[in-house]
Amino acid sequence: MALKQITVLVSDDRPANRYTTAHALKRAGFAVIEAATGKETLELSKQLPTVIVLDVKLPDILGYEVCRRIKANAQTSHIPVLQLSAAFLSNESKLYALESGADAYLIQPADPIVLVATVKSLVRLHRAESQAQIAAKQWQATFDALNEGVAIIDSSGIVQRCNRSMTEIFGTSYGEIEDRPLVDLIQNRFALTLTLHEANTTCEVRFENRFFRFSLDPVYSQGKLTGSIFIVAETTKEKLAEEALLISERLAATGRIAHTIAHEINNPLEAITNLVYLMQRSLDQPQVAQQYINSAASELERVSRISRQILSFNRESSSPVEIRIDEIIDDVLALNNRTIANKNLQVEKGSTCSLLIQGFPAQLRQVFSNVIRNAVEASRPDGKIRIKISPSRLGIDFTEPAVRVTIADYGMGIPAENIKRIFEAFFTTKDLKGSGVGLWLSSTIVHEHGGHLQVRSNTHLPQPGTCMSVLLPCRSVSSAR
Repeated sequence: MALKQITVLVSDDRPANRYTTAHALKRAGFAVIEAATGKETLELSKQLPTVIVLDVKLPDILGYEVCRRIKANAQTSHIPVLQLSAAFLSNESKLYALESGADAYLIQPADPIVLVATVKSLVRLHRAESQAQIAAKQWQATFDALNEGVAIIDSSGIVQRCNRSMTEIFGTSYGEIEDRPLVDLIQNRFALTLTLHEANTTCEVRFENRFFRFSLDPVYSQGKLTGSIFIVAETTKEKLAEEALLISERLAATGRIAHTIAHEINNPLEAITNLVYLMQRSLDQPQVAQQYINSAASELERVSRISRQILSFNRESSSPVEIRIDEIIDDVLALNNRTIANKNLQVEKGSTCSLLIQGFPAQLRQVFSNVIRNAVEASRPDGKIRIKISPSRLGIDFTEPAVRVTIADYGMGIPAENIKRIFEAFFTTKDLKGSGVGLWLSSTIVHEHGGHLQVRSNTHLPQPGTCMSVLLPCRSVSSAR
């Protein structure tokens, strides 16, 4: 142990005793400063010696009181105090000294070896306490710097410690959070009943116009639950950003629908215009005119059918309704018919189940529109797209009935380094042609419906291509049509 920077303050009114103590400490390598009175000791303690060796019987102030004042002063309270006494030898005296704040007590004349060993022990104690205080301050500073509210919970659900963000989120002080049951705090602040389990718990909460995410992670020691870490993070900005992205994507979808309307309705309207012209020229031929009228009526029915599809595509219900997946797929294929025809793609659609799901039709149409449009764009001209609807299972033990919609193309495939990122917001491989929101939004919608969106892809010949699978929970239906 290096002692060069260690200073010991020796306080004793008798010069002989003071000399003996100081001499033993100096021989051990300590620097020594000396005091003969209590008042002088208090003054020199402001120099912050590493250890104070303090005689009990001082002429002006008893050592007990000097020790108490040293420990009561915030600047000197950390200094270890070793009290010495040749007069106060009883156990009661030792007890009184320790209760006054002394860290050790020796009877004079003290053996120099024992004296030095005791001082060295107090030095180690001082260093350990200093390091612990620094670590505690660093930990608290880091704890308080976190944006998320964090609380340490004991095994009975009582808050032991919390950081500054927690007090801000709960709108109260440390004292009103610590030593209180976590479930009561959450009930009072968010009007929410949270059940504490040994397993990890995560939930999203909306309170007034703000959003929060709660997580509770258990802490184990030697296989036994000793407490948990509670984290609450405000996610209002994230939710608002997600809603903005949803609106943006819906506007983009509306634009695509408008484009589809222009193309799909233009042809029958041109045909009707021509038929009306021909009908006007054939008024003297009733049979021919009737044929033109019938053809025009057929084209008008085509316009009406396209309009109904488009209206149903973008119409949203206020609550989940029963949905036929095959009808959703038919709507999406109809709206993408021109693009499919332009590339001369063959679409093979098959279904091996008759199932209904509970959900929001417009949202699911958007999901399948995104996935099918990606398949069409990835496909080579004269290629093929396979769509299969089949029964499946969901849940931890795979007992929950589900429907799987598989959409496979035979394009170039997705490189392995991009597979893990295709569901990230704003990630796109289409440069300026894509927003990078479609698959992220699709994944979010499917997840909110309790399902999963999966992808498999191959970039190697002879069978490159991508297969997207949408799994949604459902219930069996007795009648298929």
